[in-house]
Amino acid sequence: MSDDLSASNTLLEVNNLSVHFPVTKRRLFGSDTQMLRAVDDVSFVIHRGETVGLVGESGSGKTTVGRAMLRAIDPTSGEVLFNTAAPDAAQSQVAVHTLSGTALRQFRPRMSLVFQDPYSSLNPRMTVRDIIAEPLVASGLMKDRAQIDARVRDIAARCKLNLEHLRRFPHAFSGGQRQRICIARALVSKPEFVVCDESVSALDVSIQAEIVNLLRDLQDEMGVSFLFIAHDLSVVAQISHRVAVMYVGKFVEYAPTEKLFFSPRHPYTHALLSAIPLADPDANFAPIRLKGEIPNPLTAPSGCRFHTRCPFAKDRCSTDVPEWREVAAEHFTACHFAEEFDFSRPNGNASEIPA
Repeated sequence: MSDDLSASNTLLEVNNLSVHFPVTKRRLFGSDTQMLRAVDDVSFVIHRGETVGLVGESGSGKTTVGRAMLRAIDPTSGEVLFNTAAPDAAQSQVAVHTLSGTALRQFRPRMSLVFQDPYSSLNPRMTVRDIIAEPLVASGLMKDRAQIDARVRDIAARCKLNLEHLRRFPHAFSGGQRQRICIARALVSKPEFVVCDESVSALDVSIQAEIVNLLRDLQDEMGVSFLFIAHDLSVVAQISHRVAVMYVGKFVEYAPTEKLFFSPRHPYTHALLSAIPLADPDANFAPIRLKGEIPNPLTAPSGCRFHTRCPFAKDRCSTDVPEWREVAAEHFTACHFAEEFDFSRPNGNASEIPA
């Protein structure tokens, strides 16, 4: 996917975001406390009506980024700035990372979250109507029952839910239907930004496609922006305007979808993409098998954090932290030798983005 997304249309700015957790190790005589750097100095922007995909191995910090942006957890440092005005008006910024108390509760309806598991994220004792209406009631956005019912029915219809089923309980629905309920709940307050945290990974492939198409349709109708966290690069390619790749708490690459998929500039991105089969059976593009495991964030490697597994690593990579820089228009990466290697996929063009 690709759209003309200008800087003046920015909805969210994330500047130097870090989230560190203290981890205490008990010993025979006393204890030691170390800092787990789950997210370390991450910066990017999300435009209005845009979907940014966030990919990386388990434990890389993807979910922590999304939750810190929503203030579900507090960032250690950095900024999350929300532009509140319409794109054609003078913008005013809300520093989300500084909000607390009443100010934070009043701001929360503008951002929302779709959880990974559509089974455990729904209260089995509540009807579908009450589940969807809960954000309106909890935030105090609406108090009149007739107005709440009208809003619930509207968003349920948009999410292609049968309105006759609103009085049923979650156990009566399949996984795909439950995820539609979760999406309706997330969008009922008409948020401008939604984090989808692995929201299709628990579903069958055919149902995944339905949910992805639903999210794209809702984005067109409502203008909502998504941070789409996922492991499946094929799904990310179909829904995202831009893609960020994360490794051990840091971004290693961030670019428009087509540029990242067909002209990656970081060896980690190259390795991830090499696992996607090509339509051409004669293409010579074997998967790259990385050695070892993703490092422990408590003892992250010095220099480039990927150098312990990188097939292209040189001496400099183990000592010098690579600069986060723009290597092409709107294409950012953190690799000392991004310009020296050709990581392009063979016969790469927009029609070959994996479906």
